[in-house]
Amino acid sequence: MLTIVIQAGGQSSRMGEDKALKPFLGKPLIQRVIERLNPIADELIVTTNRPDEYRFLNHRLVSDLIPERGALGGLYTAVSSASHPYVGVVACDMPFVSQMFFERATKLMVEEEADVVIPRIKSEASSKSGGYEPLHALYRKETCLPAIEDAIQKDLWKVIAWFGKVKVRDVLDDEMKSIDPSGLYSWNVNTPDEFKKAEEIATSQTN
Repeated sequence: MLTIVIQAGGQSSRMGEDKALKPFLGKPLIQRVIERLNPIADELIVTTNRPDEYRFLNHRLVSDLIPERGALGGLYTAVSSASHPYVGVVACDMPFVSQMFFERATKLMVEEEADVVIPRIKSEASSKSGGYEPLHALYRKETCLPAIEDAIQKDLWKVIAWFGKVKVRDVLDDEMKSIDPSGLYSWNVNTPDEFKKAEEIATSQTN
């Protein structure tokens, strides 16, 4: 029922090296993300345009179906490649990605007949994509894929440009805190300092 797609694209320019492959507590960061979500996935896919560097993961690898099409093209690749009706899409640089969110989101998608279940941050950090977290969200393939295709055909680039065509179920801050009290799910590490801080937090959580 559930496909998880981890997107390993991006230039990692602020990190100075590939974030996905940078060791996080002794293993590549992307491997940590996989291990957090693999228990709930019926299928797990990694999207990357450098598949040779990721074969060690032993998961299905998919390159961009529409090259040079930005985040919306990446989302199209993720949803299109999934074998199951519900598609969880996450970025590779989220060390605290929330398994609990995707479990709850799947229930909400069924119970409320939603097409997208997505966190929406209402805070000073909500400048990107209107506060939505499109790379930590659940999509219904049947309804979302044609809407994304239509947006691409209309030469739209914003990753949520097609949301008006489907039923979107926002998960706001308070509800998200009840699902994942840590509040760390949306933290993506972009710099060496952020990476180090995330490692410190992860270490404290296991002690």
